[in-house]
Amino acid sequence: MSHSPTSILVTGGAGFIGSNFLLRVVPHYPDVAFVNLDLLTYAGNLLNLKAIEDAENYTFVRGDIADGGLVNRLYDERRFSTVVHFAAESHVDRSIMDPLAFVRTNVVGTATLLDAARKTWMNDGSFGDVRFYHVSTDEVFGELDDTGEFSESTPYDPHSPYSASKAGSDHLVRAYHDTYGLPIVISNCSNNYGPFQFPEKLVPLMIVKAAAGEPLPVYGKGANVRDWLHVEDHVDAIDLILRNGRDGGTYCVGGRAEMKNLAVVETICDLVDEALEREVGTARKQIAFVADRPGHDFRYAIDPSKLESELGWRQAHTFEQGMRETVQWYLSNREWLDAVMDGSYREYLAEQYG
Repeated sequence: MSHSPTSILVTGGAGFIGSNFLLRVVPHYPDVAFVNLDLLTYAGNLLNLKAIEDAENYTFVRGDIADGGLVNRLYDERRFSTVVHFAAESHVDRSIMDPLAFVRTNVVGTATLLDAARKTWMNDGSFGDVRFYHVSTDEVFGELDDTGEFSESTPYDPHSPYSASKAGSDHLVRAYHDTYGLPIVISNCSNNYGPFQFPEKLVPLMIVKAAAGEPLPVYGKGANVRDWLHVEDHVDAIDLILRNGRDGGTYCVGGRAEMKNLAVVETICDLVDEALEREVGTARKQIAFVADRPGHDFRYAIDPSKLESELGWRQAHTFEQGMRETVQWYLSNREWLDAVMDGSYREYLAEQYG
């Protein structure tokens, strides 16, 4: 059954994927009202959204998805037809240091949003044209060896506090569908890259350090394998699934671009050298192997066949094209990057929202 949103709550819309989603859909659907609920933690950056901050169909609300009073008030006041739930703690290394923060945001926060949706949307035991879209990750499936791919039927086997908390949130979303009939869809995506990603993640971190001539830390021997998906292809898939995905369905979104971490870093090194007109191979000399992190999954790979065959999704970026564009974006947006790196973007937040 197709879904036609009229008023959408986007959680975590100041983060990497959420902001790219809003930049795409707010201008594209002028008759749909969008509310962006974001706590603006370290990775939330409203500078990402300057292009739409004055749009008539866009509103920002600073707040915590685990704050039941705030969430229920927003549902009551705005009468959302739709939730697109990005908000999450998402960095594995941080989850190892502070696992309870991930449980609070990813599990308690998701449960708070779900229950507000249930109470607001249920009318005489049934729901109308409403939908709760939960954006998840391939990390809930655990790891693969040298063969095979994750699909919608892969059993869950999380190995880090981050992936365990996301698995818990996935299970809650399905439980609200099975118990109450809440209309939901879930997608599990592979590693995203592209504009506006907080520079603690692999791709922007390596771009920044390669350009600066600093050591490039690579875990272990760099043999871990990931499937890479351009964020713009991901948000196109989200919009498609939101409107046309099956109620209660799960969709895997991948880039069909498996690469070892070392190969990704070497690609970035060469692209940075080219962009800065240095001898290609210069940045590769900065690679420094470091001790592997605990519970580091060996390989992820996504099979997006269901999304392609059922909904007709096709990615627009090859890995080579997308990574070249991404390197150029970070090197060309020094003002944004410097504001994130030195924390001065917080001054902008304080001016706007206290």
